Amino acid sequence: MLYPTAHDWRTASRRKVLVFGMSGLGKTHLSGLLRVTGDWFHYSIDYRIGTRYLGEAIVDNAKAEAMKVPFLRDLLMTDSIYIASNITFENLSPVATWLGKPGSREKGGLPMAEYATRQEAFRLAEIAALNDTPHFARRAKTLYGYDHFICDTGGSICEWVDPENPDDPLLRTLSEECLLVWIKGDEAHTQELIRRFDRAPKPMAYQPAFLARVWKDYLLENNVSEDDVDPDAFVRWTYAQALSHRQPRYAAMAKWGVTITPDQIGPLTSEADFVELIATCLETGR
Repeated sequence: MLYPTAHDWRTASRRKVLVFGMSGLGKTHLSGLLRVTGDWFHYSIDYRIGTRYLGEAIVDNAKAEAMKVPFLRDLLMTDSIYIASNITFENLSPVATWLGKPGSREKGGLPMAEYATRQEAFRLAEIAALNDTPHFARRAKTLYGYDHFICDTGGSICEWVDPENPDDPLLRTLSEECLLVWIKGDEAHTQELIRRFDRAPKPMAYQPAFLARVWKDYLLENNVSEDDVDPDAFVRWTYAQALSHRQPRYAAMAKWGVTITPDQIGPLTSEADFVELIATCLETGR
């Protein structure tokens, strides 16, 4: 690990961490807590995806919808208006909207072929954004003068790595640059995430083999064709399975770093609190 001992961590002139885990457990909250100190550079993977790697596709998708409206089409064709994506660290809706959900077009869904194409584009974009981590860590220091760095990852990071392989190229790149920190939720956290998702189902990125399996199972179990699938019903049905699928992958990734919990994040009020929390994890070998 980048910081083998608590002493190494506490005395480091530069602290660099990467947080990962299920969406909704506190990664962005923790990143924001550190960012407002003025000493930490916050590198958001989803923000990088939406502004650098999928920015044009996201805007083009919005333009395609606008072009269906004659009034807006005329304005776009004469360059009288323009469409842009207003992505922020706290609002990544343009990325999710572009990713979409599979199912009936009448219910706002995408054909599975198009959905799978977007899933693959997102996979490549997320891997590229993760591989940009060393660049942004250097840039944070040399360009902006930040001493410390936090990489805020998306929930799907575990889908693109093989944590059991000590030579996994992406994990090696990330672990050589940052201390990997898993935010581990328990069963109660998982059930709350499922309830929250059920109230407002959101698009997700899936490992291709997993997506192919659950799509086939959903069609058979519900005796429906692709054109009849309710997009929200499908992603609700899939969500708990996705969490179960990801949990052992996160756990394997945790061997590359340390583990904290949402309950430990909640009481944090300062950078010093966070530094001490990670030091304790290093001391106890967690």
